[in-house]
Amino acid sequence: MVSSKRVQLLCFFFGVIILAGCAEIALPDERSLLFPGFLKSEIIGIVAGFGTTFAALPDLIAMLKRRSSRGMNPTMAGIMGVFQILWVYYGLLIVSRPVIVWNIVAVLINSLTVGAFFYFERNEKLDRLEAKR
Repeated sequence: MVSSKRVQLLCFFFGVIILAGCAEIALPDERSLLFPGFLKSEIIGIVAGFGTTFAALPDLIAMLKRRSSRGMNPTMAGIMGVFQILWVYYGLLIVSRPVIVWNIVAVLINSLTVGAFFYFERNEKLDRLEAKR
């Protein structure tokens, strides 16, 4: 005998398959009512890009508050910055404003992170050299 949970799960999956084939109920990518110059997909891209762009910001803020490079590794920020430059280029190719804007901001954040790391690391090395004298 088949349990009721399996029947419900089976009905759910068949419902999803049926709905996936209904192109008429799909939401068209129309102009936004709030920002007529933007498509709805661009607004969603802007909101989604906000989160991923500022994911590296807490590391930068922590380093600036500590005024130390201790515990930080600039490799990840450097790699992310390089690939975000490629994302900017991709955004230009597909003419996507959210991809372009957020990745330019992310490149700046990652560049600041790498720059701050090397600045604080140099100061820490100079402090150690002075302490040895």
